[in-house]
Amino acid sequence: MILILLLFLAVYTAAFSGYLVQNPDYSQLDADTLETMEFRQMQLGDWILSEPPDYDRLTALMISANYDLRPLKGENKNTENWQEIRRDLLRTKPEEYEALKQAYTMILSDISCFPVPLSVNAETPDITYSDTFGEGRTYGGERIHEGCDLMGNAMPRGFYPVLSMTAGTVEQVGWLEKGGWRIGIRTPSGAYFYYAHLYSYSRSWQTGDTVQSGTLLGFMGDSGYGSEGTVGMFDVHLHLGIYIPTEHYHELSVNPYWILRFSESFRTRADF
Repeated sequence: MILILLLFLAVYTAAFSGYLVQNPDYSQLDADTLETMEFRQMQLGDWILSEPPDYDRLTALMISANYDLRPLKGENKNTENWQEIRRDLLRTKPEEYEALKQAYTMILSDISCFPVPLSVNAETPDITYSDTFGEGRTYGGERIHEGCDLMGNAMPRGFYPVLSMTAGTVEQVGWLEKGGWRIGIRTPSGAYFYYAHLYSYSRSWQTGDTVQSGTLLGFMGDSGYGSEGTVGMFDVHLHLGIYIPTEHYHELSVNPYWILRFSESFRTRADF
């Protein structure tokens, strides 16, 4: 009897292990998922641009697509069997699923503004940005780029206004060697939005000050990479960083690129 039981357990374990290997809905989700580069890359793709996200659908699809929705186009997003995926995950890994859903909600749900408005003056060159998250940086030692740079080098420092993408509370402000004049906003949902290399602030910000989405924080510059007041070490740009707390990290960066693409639908216009 014991031999039969052991044989059954061996067969079951082998079959179940094989299922997990072939079924990414389970094998790609665990307690440390939020700390993997696959999650941190935030490859939301064009799918996220078409409508406000349903966080259950987003979570289920990201898991099933190995955290990369770039191949998924808007016209076929509803063909994915995300509701069945969600049911299976809530049955097998409810805590991990809810933690992942909460992370996406934390990152996206408070955003209602693009950080640089579009000028009403047609002759004003627009900013540009690309996906450089994870690229190498050498100042201060070997490291990776943990944000996205919105380039404003067509105009002088202090020209482009920088707006808060969310409501929240000022948590950090002042000079950092690598970030220059920076300001960090903690959102109501718990994410930390970091705006660096500013030329100047719009006012004398203090820790604990409240901001609203769209509040003018300051102006784009090229400060940093040196002692307080250093400028001119690189092109004028805004470095945007987005961080969330995880089980092992007080703050861990995620890629802002597709988040910026998502926020373009909220972009405002201004006269500058």
